[in-house]
Amino acid sequence: MTTLLLTALALAADYDLLITNARVVDGSGNPWYHASVAVKDGKIAAIGRLTGAKATENIDAQGRVLAPGFIDVHTHLEGSIELHPDALNFHRDGVTTVITGNCGSSHLDVAGFFDRISRKQFSVNIATFVGHNTVRREIMGAQKRPATPAELDRMRALVEKAMQAGAVGLSTGLEYIPGTFAPTDEIIELAKVASKYGGVYASHMRDEGEKVIEAIEETINIGRQAKIPVEISHIKQDTKKFWGMSGKMLEVIESARREGLDVTVDQYPYIAYSTGIGLLVPSWAFAGGDGEFRKRLADPATRAKLRQEILEMNRRKAYDDFSYVTIANHRANPALIGQTITQIANGGDEAETILKLLEAGGGQGVFKAMSEADVEKFLQHPLVAVASDGSAVEFGSGQPHPRSYGTNARVLARYVRERGVIRLEEAIRKMTSLPAARFNLKGRGLIAEGYWADLVLFDPNKVTDQATFEKPHQYASGFDVVLVNGKSQSDGKSPAGGQGLRHQP
Repeated sequence: MTTLLLTALALAADYDLLITNARVVDGSGNPWYHASVAVKDGKIAAIGRLTGAKATENIDAQGRVLAPGFIDVHTHLEGSIELHPDALNFHRDGVTTVITGNCGSSHLDVAGFFDRISRKQFSVNIATFVGHNTVRREIMGAQKRPATPAELDRMRALVEKAMQAGAVGLSTGLEYIPGTFAPTDEIIELAKVASKYGGVYASHMRDEGEKVIEAIEETINIGRQAKIPVEISHIKQDTKKFWGMSGKMLEVIESARREGLDVTVDQYPYIAYSTGIGLLVPSWAFAGGDGEFRKRLADPATRAKLRQEILEMNRRKAYDDFSYVTIANHRANPALIGQTITQIANGGDEAETILKLLEAGGGQGVFKAMSEADVEKFLQHPLVAVASDGSAVEFGSGQPHPRSYGTNARVLARYVRERGVIRLEEAIRKMTSLPAARFNLKGRGLIAEGYWADLVLFDPNKVTDQATFEKPHQYASGFDVVLVNGKSQSDGKSPAGGQGLRHQP
């Protein structure tokens, strides 16, 4: 009897879900407005007063903000999303869509990646780049030389296969091995392949410090020559000596747009970045792969040269020591997590300490190397989207960068509510319609009829990022409801409504 009654009610309902009394921030950047929003079959079916509408499920927003679900265009989910398909750290930060495969590292078999997504239940929608580092390593390993014509043809074929499988574009990580060994012409040729399929070129540039202007110009030139839209990844000035350059960096980008080149940017709102501690070592040390690196370390003269160059690189950045680098993860010795390199060295040779850490198996670091003034300058610029550079983390494991837990909440709490750096509507645009438009994520990024019901409901006076550098494993708070393709949270768990988003030219 009860089952029949519930079924009859469902059949009588106009909508699956009705959210009433909301303050709608629609993602466009326009001022908020009062409205109700109805959802049916995973999509937004109606927006307005909707008086008398009936729904299977009802939510009274009580004046809270209803926004499009946040789109995080710079993530690293390889090796993590399939282990943590609920992606709770993203979900509880209001994220409904992510793009992985950034900084030149991706799944090589993009078709296989999407096939696995289709067979598993994920809490977020997922798109991916094809990574240049992944492609180059497949063909050339870690060799420090230009590709031969035959090798370049094989790399082109891999990029084409990935684009045909639905990659959103080509990403590079030109500070990393082996991408750092690739000449600009190689990137241009591969970007041309992605361009043919309507893709985007996203780059972790060759330099984000002393030579950042040259790096921006190279990135823009790749877009110019390949005729492809450009996304500059996680823009920053990571060298203390050059803090304050944000305005000049943005002017170079604005100049490119005046020229007619389609260039946009993303950033995360923190004064620290996170990457492997190998970035503290000159790249030539890693040429040829791990075996060659260990041979160089075994040679006393080469090891001494490396120590000297490590210290010189640091001095050029205006740092006296490595106290700005904290170990976030070190599998060989977890006891080191949370200590700075200076603390680990304990008065000894810090360059030698870095080499010993790498000998023992590498490790991730958090580098407190940016200025708050530059972070705010970037955030205020209309071309700059918000993105985390995070991954799907295991709660309590290691000491990761807090960006994986609280990027969006931090923008809303610190930079909108507390500091007034940007308006609420502009912050939401940077998290929704700007990234959706950049990556052609059709039907997402706006609250509009016919769009997918990726939605987040929150109180702008309460939303807060709880994660800190010292205690990163804390979920953001204040996001009351998160819907992914119309599916909402239940029993404290993430919805399993995520889809694989194959790029369509």
